[in-house]
Amino acid sequence: MLLGGRLAVPIRRVPRLGWVSADPRIAREVLTDHRSFTLVAEGGVGHLWAQVLGEWVLDLFDGPGHLDLRTRARDLFTEATAARLVSGAWARRLAAARTDLASGAPVDAADLGRVLVGRMLASLLGLGDLDDRRARTLFATGERLAATALGSAADTTLTPAAVAGAKAIVDDLTRGVPDAWRDAPPETLLGRCRELGLGLRETTGLAALLMVAGTETAASAMARTVALLHDTGEQHRLLAEPARLPDAVREGLRVTTPAPVIGRSVRRDVTVAGRRLRAGERILLLTWTANTAPGGFDLDRPYLPDNRRLWFGAGRHLCLGAALAQAEVGAMLETMTAAGRPWTVQHRRPARRALIPTYRELSVRLT
Repeated sequence: MLLGGRLAVPIRRVPRLGWVSADPRIAREVLTDHRSFTLVAEGGVGHLWAQVLGEWVLDLFDGPGHLDLRTRARDLFTEATAARLVSGAWARRLAAARTDLASGAPVDAADLGRVLVGRMLASLLGLGDLDDRRARTLFATGERLAATALGSAADTTLTPAAVAGAKAIVDDLTRGVPDAWRDAPPETLLGRCRELGLGLRETTGLAALLMVAGTETAASAMARTVALLHDTGEQHRLLAEPARLPDAVREGLRVTTPAPVIGRSVRRDVTVAGRRLRAGERILLLTWTANTAPGGFDLDRPYLPDNRRLWFGAGRHLCLGAALAQAEVGAMLETMTAAGRPWTVQHRRPARRALIPTYRELSVRLT
């Protein structure tokens, strides 16, 4: 659908899916028009997760509670906060990976990404410092929760069995949140939530949503950016010019696009690109297609105003964890380039039935 979606410019109607667009300007127009479009009715991610987490999600996603939450939680995900979170959760594990790489040992970047994200989830959820095995288990649990959204492109109404399964996963993942929310020091995420006046319900919901949004997406972006730098040869330029790291992170996120498809429900009749969309209809925004249309990974890619940060969405629903995702990809690339030597991909294997395209295995070794 994503490749074929290049025909959906500026916008067209597709049977069973509704309106579809791969135009970055239309995507931004839709995502910033909160009066005409919503994510809490059929077709939107809020509608899907409200069935799992409860009706209160509707207010948190697109009601008065949304503005209140983002206002109070704004400093939870600044660049400085994200850097501290990554350092606190990953420093020792990344140091071990740097040692392995420098010694000439192969490192599975895909597995490392899953371990790192599992450790970050543990940090965010107040589960303490996990070893690699337990971090993989936690990541896999978050992966199962995110998989609830598989097959929701045409219909965001879940079956009772899917709802029950997802609720059980959420209960399992967030079992440590109440104690951590009550006792965690203010410098931790859950402790900061408490200090900001976020209640236990809001904090638990925020933690669950971070798991959904930041599990496969972060691990995928890290491993795929490592592969992109290798496959395009751009790793040599990055090694020669370490100051280009932010460019590599930005290009990696553009080409991988953590949110490849974003759905919205039409709240009221509205005209978009000369087409009349009716209340109750749905629109799918093919953000990956829009972001990759300008071309492949290129450190010299000029600024694309129409696509700016579209990989995280746009408007008031821009991904709350955008700064954290950037810090995570940056930390992975800093680890890969620390020894100042290029890497080669020895073996790679794609993941099957993944919500976000990713690698199951990406074995790399410094040359």
